This record gives sequence, C-alpha cells and structure tokens, in this order.
Amino acid sequence: MQFRKISIYSLAATLVLSSCSGKKEEEKTVYENTKFTKNSENTLHLAEKQVQSVGLTTTTIQSRNMEKLVRLNGKAEISPSHISSISSIMGGHIKSINVINGSHFNKGQVLAVVEDPQFIQLQQDYLVTKAQLEAARLNYNRQKDLNTSKASSDKTLQAAQADYSTLNATLKGLEEKLRIIGINAKGLTAGNIRSKINIYAPFSGFVSKILVNNGQYINPADTLFELINPTGLLLELKVFENDVNDIKTGQEIVVYNNRNPDVKSNARIVSVVPSIEAGGAAIAVAQLSSPHSEFIKGMYVNAEVNISSRYTQGLPNEAVVSFENKNYVFEDLGKSDYKMVQVTTGISDDQFTEILKPEILKDKKIVQKGAYSLLMMLKNKAE
Repeated sequence: MQFRKISIYSLAATLVLSSCSGKKEEEKTVYENTKFTKNSENTLHLAEKQVQSVGLTTTTIQSRNMEKLVRLNGKAEISPSHISSISSIMGGHIKSINVINGSHFNKGQVLAVVEDPQFIQLQQDYLVTKAQLEAARLNYNRQKDLNTSKASSDKTLQAAQADYSTLNATLKGLEEKLRIIGINAKGLTAGNIRSKINIYAPFSGFVSKILVNNGQYINPADTLFELINPTGLLLELKVFENDVNDIKTGQEIVVYNNRNPDVKSNARIVSVVPSIEAGGAAIAVAQLSSPHSEFIKGMYVNAEVNISSRYTQGLPNEAVVSFENKNYVFEDLGKSDYKMVQVTTGISDDQFTEILKPEILKDKKIVQKGAYSLLMMLKNKAE
C-alpha cells in the first residue's frame, strides 16, 4: 500500500512537470512568433494566419513619369484696399438701415438714410445764393454798359464784378457739397427741398460690420458700415521650408475648402513673402482667377501645385511608410519573413512616391498592401 501511494504521487508529479513543460514550450513558441531576435530588429516573421489576416500584397520598383504635387493650406483674407469703412459726409440721425450683417449689396444701393435740419439749410443756402448770383450777374452787365459810356466809375464796376465772382464761387462750393451728400443741385427747387440724405454703396459686395443703429446721432468721423469687396479676396497659403524653392510668382494652382473638397477653383500665385516664419513656413499669396462664393474671409482653404514632371522610379504610396521622420519599405524575404528597409523619397503624386537611389530595391519584392500593418507590428514588438 505504501508503494502504491508513492507511485501515484510520482505519476502525479510527472504529469504536473510534463504539463508545465508543455505550457512553457507553448509560451516560448508564441513568444518567438511575436518577438524579434536581437540580431534582426528590422525583420519580422508572420504566421500564415497573420499573413492572411493582413492581406499582404507585393510589388516592385516601377518607372513612370511623375509630377511633384505640393499641397498647401491657409486662410482666405481680403486685401486691405478692398475693405471700406463707410461714413456720412455730414452728421445727423440714422433714420433707417437697409442691410444686415453678411448681406450682399449692389453698387449704388441705399445702405442707410440720415436725417438732419442742416441738410435743409444747405439746400436753402444754395437756392438763395443762386438767386443772388443771378442778380449780381445782371448788375455786373449793367455796370459794364454804364462804364463803357462813362456813366459809372471804374470802382463801381469792379465792386459789381467782385460781388458776382464771390457769389459764383460760393454757389460752386454749395453745389459740390450737395453732390457729395447725394443731392443733385441742378434739379433742386424750393419745392423739393428734403431733410434726409441717402448713404449709397460705392461698389458691389458684402456687409462685414454694422456699427450704428436706428435713431443714433452720428458725426462725420463716425464709421457706419464696414464693407467687403470680394474682388479683393486673397489666399494666404503656408509654404513649408522644403517646398519654398518650388513655389514661384505666377504659378497656376487649384484651391478648395474643407466643406466642399470636390469643388475646385483655379487661382494664381501673386506673391511669395521671402522669409521663413517661426513655424517653419513662408507665406504665398494667391488670387482666384474669378470671384467664387465658396470662399469667404477667414475660411480655411487648401491648395495643390504641380511643380515639375520627370521620368523616374517609385512605388505606390501605400508601400512607403513613415516613422520618426524617416521613410521605410518592407522587403518580402520569402517564407513569411519581412525586412524593413529605409529609403529616401523624392516627389509624390496621388498614387506614387519617387524613390531616390532605387537600385537598393532592384529585383526585390516590396510589400504594398499591409506595409503600415507591418510597421505597427514591428513597433509593438520592439517595445
């Protein structure tokens, strides 16, 4: 009985040790399948199921004609020369406001109406001066006739001439004042004197700000409206240091906004500021080829510039991955082994990226679909 008990205990111990040994062996296998060996930190071995899960495909270095596509971003702004502050030539009370913030207006449209008794006085002064000028003209002509026959002195003639000249100058001045406030002096009579004047839009555009309200008294120096002329819309685009030498004045570009990325408009670079700002970028200023309602002041915009075209060698974009400001591809070594290879890239477009010194990849199978997944696996395993 004692022997049997020992045997049972021995058998149990053997099974436990065997189980532990099997578990350690299994853990070791999993560890080896998911960790790198110290001698090959840039290589990776995948199990067959992992290859199928990632859906890896391969490609080779390819030759093609490529254009460098530079992508820029920035904001839409208005040239200061196309932002106008509107005021009244003469003070008065705001009788009505005919626009709202953001509304569109046409050149010559009435933006507001201002009322004040001084407008009546100015028109009255003009009509009185006009009547006085007519009397002075008649007197001057009469004095010339009398002076010719020596019936009046030269002094009297000179006084009549001075009165006429003074009143004529005064009338011209009043006529100009009336023109400035929008009253046609030529058609002014005692029967159509008015107490209100209109504030007219000097161009077609949009209302940016309204700085007054109905009933408010305004002085000539007060700004009533801030108006935007959309023909002065400019696009201020950031150009990073690596692309500064490729962006030139006169280049044609394509621009779009984030709300409607499929709606693209043509524009042209009109200036490039020759300095790099603190953020590592210069500013290129572009102007739309034609006004477009899609772009408004303060809106974020994107732009694309095709710089050059050349025959070169490259890989599909998805085959090239970036990590810590360096670019890599994965070489398929066969038997589910993959090696990460650092490469230097050149120009790129929507589909391909140029590979500089492509001879290092000659006749090699390069992972296309799944390259990013391999990078993630490699990073996780390295940790």
